[in-house]
Amino acid sequence: MLEKKIKILFRHRSMEMGGVEKVLLGLLNNLDPNKFEMTVCLTLNQGKLRNEIPQHVRTLYLTDGKEDFSTNPLLQKLQLIARRIRLKKLENNPAIADRIINDTFDVEIGMDYRDYDAILHSTNKNSKKIGWYHSEVNVPEFQPLVPGILKSFPQFDHMVYCSHKIKDMMHQYYPDLNYPPESVIINPIPIEEIKKKAAEKLETFPTGKVFVSIGRLHTRKGYHKLIEAHKRLIDEGFHHTIIIVGDGGEMNNLTNQAIKYNVEKTFILVGNQMNPYPYIKNADYFILPSESEAWPLVIAEALVLQKPIIATNVGDIGMMIKDKETGVLISYEIDEMYEAMKAFLTNPELVHGIKENLKTIESQFDNKKIFDAVENTIENLCKK
Repeated sequence: MLEKKIKILFRHRSMEMGGVEKVLLGLLNNLDPNKFEMTVCLTLNQGKLRNEIPQHVRTLYLTDGKEDFSTNPLLQKLQLIARRIRLKKLENNPAIADRIINDTFDVEIGMDYRDYDAILHSTNKNSKKIGWYHSEVNVPEFQPLVPGILKSFPQFDHMVYCSHKIKDMMHQYYPDLNYPPESVIINPIPIEEIKKKAAEKLETFPTGKVFVSIGRLHTRKGYHKLIEAHKRLIDEGFHHTIIIVGDGGEMNNLTNQAIKYNVEKTFILVGNQMNPYPYIKNADYFILPSESEAWPLVIAEALVLQKPIIATNVGDIGMMIKDKETGVLISYEIDEMYEAMKAFLTNPELVHGIKENLKTIESQFDNKKIFDAVENTIENLCKK
């Protein structure tokens, strides 16, 4: 007789290009479908990764995404207003979402702090609730959200942190919080998929030395500081190009900053790309100038593609990169970005040594262990 499958509901806001979305796709593609019956419910049917959800996973959404809105500006504005009204109704009455989902589950998982309320206010009171947490709790811009997150934590049956640093930081800042059972499960890395996608050709790519970075265009990603370091190097005659893959609220500000400094031809914003890996593969170096990170998947992806990395020593990056061995760690300062980039451009021995050390880097990632840990966490929770 076949064992009954564990029914899991994943709740997430949307499928924009980002680390959390890639983690979700990794889980959907690798959790054993013979053990688990999986459903994904998106608040917004939006984002370039929405079509990447595997076919064996039931997929639902609560509101339309911008991709499906009218191209008429006036109609689009009306659709946005209607969506905001609907989102407010969904927030005030969780039963609406539950009627759309029309099923009950053994486990409900919120992949991000934005999904916590949807999980905890579910009318399915018998399901086990798991939260996934990816954020550094001390980041200044994050502070308005902290009271709600602190209120949510004790209500979960289990909390999964994507990095040791993120967990340690929560306990350091809020030692008296009533924490649920916890585990640290780092993000999985689809190594063969990354290599395969990286082999795709790019139509155009700059000549000379190229740094690439991938991330949402947000102030805490540090790209406004990176432009400053880039301009200094260009002004001093160190020719190079920086390509930023990603989109977000800072696109206009960064575009204007590049124009102001007259570096728009060497500081190139290419927007979101369904396949960003050829940019990493074709670049000489990878750079991540963030003010805060957890366990950034993009660092692991750059390591797999054996690119020398410059990254701020935040989150668990210091556990992923050995300074001066598999990359260079810096603080969130323009001067240090400048000095590290200059070193890569002028010190071939440093770069060669890093490249040699990266040849065996894949052994650092054990996906089976990661997915086994997720499966064990879910199965053990359902036994309680």
